[in-house]
Amino acid sequence: MKLPCRQPRHQAALGLILLAVLAWPGARQWLEATMWRHMLLQFPLWLLAGTLLASALPRRARSAIASCNAHGIAGLVGVGVVLSVLMVPRVLDLALRDLGIEAAKCAALLLAGALLRLSWRPAGLVVQSFFLGMLLPMMVVVGQLYIDSPLRLCNAYLQDDQERLGRWLIALGTLLAIAWLAHTAWRLVRREDARLVPP
Repeated sequence: MKLPCRQPRHQAALGLILLAVLAWPGARQWLEATMWRHMLLQFPLWLLAGTLLASALPRRARSAIASCNAHGIAGLVGVGVVLSVLMVPRVLDLALRDLGIEAAKCAALLLAGALLRLSWRPAGLVVQSFFLGMLLPMMVVVGQLYIDSPLRLCNAYLQDDQERLGRWLIALGTLLAIAWLAHTAWRLVRREDARLVPP
């Protein structure tokens, strides 16, 4: 028996609730009050909302997306592009000043979350590793740039906030890389053990 939260309609309902919370002005103001919350809390929560909402896509829509997303490559490339653009400090500044850009940012993160859900499993271990092998080092490099820069890169945030975000990005990128390597090793060992089991 499946848990209720694993059923698509329940996941979609959770996604709608999360979407409503994130769209609430008070929540947005709190999340965007500091640079690290803006990037490391708000971004993942919008991605999660998109991931949950994607569970409600009808089978025909999933098939149409799968037809142009072989091995999840197109979808993961799209996710990488969205995250790369949104890490640019100028984009954070513009999102705080312009509601149109803020809406575009949130819509892009929702789409990226949906693409991540629809692309991750079809991608397989090799494409997943390639995707993370590009994204996680980029997080570390951007984090180091935030720390080393003698100037404020975001006019809306103070320099110590920028340096704090840089340290968080480096720590998170490193921890995710270690976790992924451990998970990959575990999967490969299990696969090898399954091959050795006699039929």
